[in-house]
Amino acid sequence: MIKIKYLTGIHALNLTCKLDTCGDWHSKSINWNHPDIRESNDSVLKDYGIEEDRKVKYLDCSKKYNVANHIRALLDMLLIGNYGYAQGMKEDYICNEKYTDEIFTQVLKLKNENNWHEINNFMKKEYKTKWIDYLNNLIL
Repeated sequence: MIKIKYLTGIHALNLTCKLDTCGDWHSKSINWNHPDIRESNDSVLKDYGIEEDRKVKYLDCSKKYNVANHIRALLDMLLIGNYGYAQGMKEDYICNEKYTDEIFTQVLKLKNENNWHEINNFMKKEYKTKWIDYLNNLIL
């Protein structure tokens, strides 16, 4: 698998992506001098949700960047324990039920992470009984 450096987190959440999601809308208040750049191979999610060769108007306009879509950006926030920024994931940033199963599938890949307990609690707060029912159906 090829290593991909990509823009993620709050920076990616404040850019449009190919998904039919809301994202965030405070891009001018973000510190673009220190963008959140990561390596895809450093994550269990590998290259999931990374859109390639994108122009980012807040960064060097002569370059193209790989950028996390809104789901991946939020998953990366959960991975590093940035629950405060990720709060509102379902209603404020994703805003579309059609991605719920995909999100659940990707979040489940995080189950072996050290902060799984916190991720699970976050998902219970965001998705309530849908997340609990999803987990219960996996056990049956």
